[in-house]
Amino acid sequence: MSAVIQQPFNDIRPMCEADLNEVIALEESVYPFPWTRGIFQDCLLVGYLSWVIQQDQKIIAYIVMSMGADEAHILTFVVDPEYQRQGHAKKLLDHALNLAKQHHIESIYLEVRPSNQRAIGIYQKAGFNEIGLRPDYYPTENGREDALVMGLSIFY
Repeated sequence: MSAVIQQPFNDIRPMCEADLNEVIALEESVYPFPWTRGIFQDCLLVGYLSWVIQQDQKIIAYIVMSMGADEAHILTFVVDPEYQRQGHAKKLLDHALNLAKQHHIESIYLEVRPSNQRAIGIYQKAGFNEIGLRPDYYPTENGREDALVMGLSIFY
């Protein structure tokens, strides 16, 4: 799949291999069970849409989204806690949704922890709705936590 993609925000750019040390450090700072370097490398290798927000030479947010047929799946989405509540999550999510529209995606899905009310609120404001539950999806220190499955339909 090759397409010319315009960047609507000049601080958002594609993630590259050289970003992985910073991305992994951010990932490890926010998740007790973080993705590995290999997972991020595989996402880049297979061409998943992987974007970062860089501010003052520092990666402060990233998103990875897979696409196939007419569906997309947001696989991971992180904003550095020091930069939350400043509009970065909305900006990066809007960017991903615009990319999905450019690729004629009809539905976008994601999983989110029910305990992550801030993220749920961001997704709901973007138009996502709860469509299901994946029991015991996320590892925790004391077992497993369910995941809410959220979806967004894009109409053209």
